[in-house]
Amino acid sequence: MAVQITGIGMNLPSKSMTNSDFEKILDTSDQWITERTGIKVRYFSDKDQAASDLAYPACLEAIEKAKISKDSIDLIIVATVTPDYLFPTTACILQNRLGLPPTPAFDLLAGCTGFIYAAEVARNFLESQRYKCILVVAVEELTKILDLQDRNTAVLFGDGAAAAIFQHIEGDTGILSSYISADGSKHQNLILPAGGSKNPASIESINNKMHYIKMDGKAVFRDAVSMMISSTKEALSRANLNKEDIDLFIPHQANIRIIQSITKYFEIEQSKVHITVDKYANISSATIPIALYDAMSCGKIKNGMKVLLTAFGAGFTYGAMVIEF
Repeated sequence: MAVQITGIGMNLPSKSMTNSDFEKILDTSDQWITERTGIKVRYFSDKDQAASDLAYPACLEAIEKAKISKDSIDLIIVATVTPDYLFPTTACILQNRLGLPPTPAFDLLAGCTGFIYAAEVARNFLESQRYKCILVVAVEELTKILDLQDRNTAVLFGDGAAAAIFQHIEGDTGILSSYISADGSKHQNLILPAGGSKNPASIESINNKMHYIKMDGKAVFRDAVSMMISSTKEALSRANLNKEDIDLFIPHQANIRIIQSITKYFEIEQSKVHITVDKYANISSATIPIALYDAMSCGKIKNGMKVLLTAFGAGFTYGAMVIEF
């Protein structure tokens, strides 16, 4: 028996913004953004579109592709840093919207590593044999916490959602290994300063733009590269595999230079690296499953292939996972 993704769905907002669009509102250019980030397009949710609204169609698609009934879902985990509300959880809202009977449901906050964290939690629940079918959702509306006047962050992020069904299946394919970790000593380098108990909403917090993403770009770049390299090594070791055994690498799509640094370190052929940062930008926890969905849609993932996922996010959290499909 193994834990496998049996269905995956994706959903994006209808509105997109190109680099040319940002040229009209910022002192920037398509060339500057492309050379430094690799990003060309990102998606913006509507003002009245909540995270659960974005996630719901992705859930339906995942359920359909897994060929299961909604009632067979016995746990929902939502990875997000932009939930509908601080409480109730977005997972509970989706449980109700999907029309499920009383079902355990909770949110998980691990920044851009959220999907790998949630997949690891799902794997352990399934291996306990107390659960049989788990819906893992990753959804973000980062554009709602972006300062569009801050050139350092405004162009980097977008919105989107993905959902995956995890089940125990017969055979040896599935999740071969995983590794998650965190280094909280550097949490100030990527942070949303206000809105929690540390800095509750106030006139001062609003005037000081404390409800927008703040990032030390150089520090994030440096640690993203080193931590994604270390987690990749650990996941490969736990699976008793070498980099040559991996058919496709799907790294977190935050910045093309980060991806290039990691692939250069491991000497990975570009044909084995799936890139989506140009099409979707960084969608935090939803980035990895959206890239996985994209690779499947392109026909890059076939039965028997081993795929390595690796990510890094606020916290700092980091992790990697090897899946054989």
